[in-house]
Amino acid sequence: MTFLVIGAAGAQGGAVARRLVAEGHPVRGLTRSGRVPRGVEPVAGDLGDAEAVKAAFAGVTHASVTLPMVYEPDTVAAHVRHVRDAALAAGVRRLVFNTANRLPEAATQVAAFETRRWAVRTLRSAGLPLVVLCPPVYLDNLAAPWVTGPLAAEGVLRYPLPADLPVPWLSHDDLAAATHASLVRDGLEGAVLRLGGPDVVTGDELAAAFGARYAAQDPAEFEPGLAKALGASTAAVVAATYRWAAADRDLFAPDPAAAELLGLRLTPLRAWIAAQPWAAR
Repeated sequence: MTFLVIGAAGAQGGAVARRLVAEGHPVRGLTRSGRVPRGVEPVAGDLGDAEAVKAAFAGVTHASVTLPMVYEPDTVAAHVRHVRDAALAAGVRRLVFNTANRLPEAATQVAAFETRRWAVRTLRSAGLPLVVLCPPVYLDNLAAPWVTGPLAAEGVLRYPLPADLPVPWLSHDDLAAATHASLVRDGLEGAVLRLGGPDVVTGDELAAAFGARYAAQDPAEFEPGLAKALGASTAAVVAATYRWAAADRDLFAPDPAAAELLGLRLTPLRAWIAAQPWAAR
């Protein structure tokens, strides 16, 4: 088996690549920067380059795909078509697509949801042996400086979700474990798995686990800070997902069946916090 990780230079794909290397698999990573985790074979290229994507898939049997944080529909469509065509040409035996967020049941006007929904339909209609992973919010988001700063200085955990909204926060490492299982376990083709961590907590309960208090942040206040890191257009789309989540309380509903189907023991919230050096500070 040869594994390709698209997005191996990112936080989510990087965690997946490290997990696959740790499991002893040969792993290749498509990357523009050339930076991939240790043990991963870098393949230079961009999802917008059909030939580069085809070269990355050559000889690959299993692939994990996380799209970059780009939400312009035509750009995403080109990326997905290139992945579809290259995966079909390579005859991959399993392709795991990470939507990087839960997807609402009904169509929305939020590009982060709809471009990924379109991607799922496109890959599925091509007849690829597909497993779709739909994670909730990542615990690793809490390591961002705009979260850790107020947490350390004021004892306040600020995040753009309502204080009373229950969320099954998931770590990148548990996403990686779920991706590995989805790639290698039999009988999962066609599955759409709503991932989530083992502890479903409100904002107040999350903050209490840090010994802090929670302050729900308005997405409009959150967006400018995010824009400094990701750019204004991307930040606007991400902020829109948080606005949607505040109104759609079913978006992050827990689904323990996903972990059971994958045979996973996920990381408890307090164990994850205890392992973070910044949390101790």
